[in-house]
Parts: sequence; C-alpha cells; structure tokens
Amino acid sequence: MKKLPVFTLGVEEEYQIIDPETRDLKSHLSKIVDGAKMLLNEQVKAEMHQSVVEVGTNICKNIHEAEKEIKFLRSKIVELAGNQNLIVGAAGTHPFAKWQDQPITDDPRYHNIINELQDAARSNLIFGMHCHVGIENREIALQLMNQACYFLPHIFALSTNSPFWEGRQTGYKSYRTKVFDKFPRTGLPEYFECLASYENYLETLVRTNCIDNPKKIWWDLRLHPFYDTIEFRICDMSLTVQETICLVSVIQAIVAKLYKMNQNNMSFNIYRLALIKENKFRAARYGIEGQMIDFGLRKEVETKILILELLDFIDDVVDELDSRDHINYVHEILKNGTGAAKQIAVYEETKDLKEVVNFITTEFTKGL
Repeated sequence: MKKLPVFTLGVEEEYQIIDPETRDLKSHLSKIVDGAKMLLNEQVKAEMHQSVVEVGTNICKNIHEAEKEIKFLRSKIVELAGNQNLIVGAAGTHPFAKWQDQPITDDPRYHNIINELQDAARSNLIFGMHCHVGIENREIALQLMNQACYFLPHIFALSTNSPFWEGRQTGYKSYRTKVFDKFPRTGLPEYFECLASYENYLETLVRTNCIDNPKKIWWDLRLHPFYDTIEFRICDMSLTVQETICLVSVIQAIVAKLYKMNQNNMSFNIYRLALIKENKFRAARYGIEGQMIDFGLRKEVETKILILELLDFIDDVVDELDSRDHINYVHEILKNGTGAAKQIAVYEETKDLKEVVNFITTEFTKGL
C-alpha cells in the first residue's frame, strides 16, 4: 500500500495579555514581542490590538514536533509577560474587555486596515488558532480545500471558546465568528474548479484595488497565496495545548484522508455553501451540544454523532500520521464540553466574569 506523503504542519495561536489586578486586557507596549524576537525571531509578532500576541511554530514534520513547539511558545510568552507583571490567557474573546479601550499597534499595515474598514477593524478584538497543512501540489490542494469545506463546522464546533462579549453572555458558544463576519472576504471559502480560476480571482482583486495583498482573503479555509499549504482559520483560540493539538491532529487527518481518496481516484462530495453555512451557524450557536444537518441523509443529527462519524472517516490514516493519542482527546471534549461550555459553567457558579478570566489564564498553562 502506498505511503502517505509528509503533511507538514504550522500552527498559529493568538494570546490575550491580561492585567493580573483588573483581569482586563492590557497593552504590553510591544515589550513582550520585542523580548521574544531576540529569542524567537519571526515566530512572535504583534497584532492589531496591543493586548494581543501572535505566535507561530516553525514548519513541523509531524504532530509531535508541533506539540513541542506550542508548549515552548506558550511557556516563553508566559515568562516574558511575567517579566512585565502581566499574565496570559486563551479564548476566542475576552469575557468583558471593551474594544473601544484597546490601543492599536503603531504599524502601517494596521493603520491601512483601519483606514479601510474603520470600526469593523477597531472592534475586531478576537483570538483564533490557525493551522497550515503542507501540500506541494497546489492543484490537488485546491481540490482538497473544496472537499474539506464540508468538515469545517465539525472542527469549529469542537473549538468553540468565546461565549462572552463585552461583559455579556451572548447565547453563542462562539461569538468570535459573529464579530469577524463584519470583515469582507470572511466566512466559508468559494468553490473553485481549478487553480487557474483561483489565481485569476486573486489577481482580479489585486488589480482592481479591492486588496493590496492576497493574504487579505480571510476565509475560514484558504489555499495560502504564498505558501504551499491549506490554511484552516475557523477555530476559536483553545484553552489548553492539548485542545489545540487535538484540533490540529483532526485537521491534518482530514487532509490526509481526502488526499488518500484523491490518489485512489475517489473524492468526497462537494456540498452547496448555503447548506454548509447552516451547519456553521449551528456550531457557532450551540457548539457540540446541538444538531447539525447530515446532507446525505437530509436530516438533523446530533453534532456529537456527526463528530464520531468524522473520527471513523479519518481512522485509516491516523496511525500512519502517529496522532491517535491526540485525536482520541476528541472523546474528552465530547464528554466534558468545549472551552465555551467550561467558561459558562464557571460563570454560572460564580456570577463573576473575573473568575472566568482566572479560569482561562489558569488553563493556558496546563500541560506546559
């Protein structure tokens, strides 16, 4: 049997920098990023808001390398934040911070985005996890992107971790996506029949001054314009390393399974975006607790059952990727709830959003 190629991984995480006294977000005045760059070069960078730090792994050959790097990066940011008397947390939104109070990073790139998008950009105080899966053949990668779109709500439901916004319980398990929806070129990706069609789309947007850079396609899943990767961008920021690595393992396995089918002259059904959007909404609203649509059966099915079916679908590639232990953590998420459910449980017990912040900062360092 033909061996799978190496599906390299790159993981990006966005962290909240928090004042230990007020539990509010706090500008680190680039000191954390500047300190990290001496050790980590381009693996750490500032984001639009000064209370956010983004980290990215190097290119990892497998899930074990990715886990080691994420643990190292989290540990280093905690250390550097501690030097500034600050703490670090991980969730898709901060429970009560107000975007109006957050200073913007002094960088031409962010000034340009704010000049164009105004309050839609200023209010984009959200935190995500992105996963790149390497594929050298971009034509195949595009076809896999088209097919993987179906699984985005399943992955998203497992990642939901942003139930609060500006001091309110929103009723959503992921309010982060509702905030990001205000941006153009977000949400589920368009279907493209071939690589030339995709590249023509990017070129058209640049030539007509819709964008100055193809990276301003902010879809939930995209064929990266500069790297030979498929980039999954739909996930909320995870509480723990274990959750991040679990989600990354599932994402890698989906790509590997779809690639294996492609090599055997098979392909996964491509469904209308209008239908997949229904499942994405349900994932945002209910996380893993609700129902999604099984398009093949044309009926509602418990989201947890569909996620178990996804695990069955990818099962024949998991051992070759050596990620079974990490993927098995999905069962823990299904049993104990996502980050959103855990945040809500803390709030229901304490009625105190500062205690929710305490929870997300404590969870951040688990397993390090």
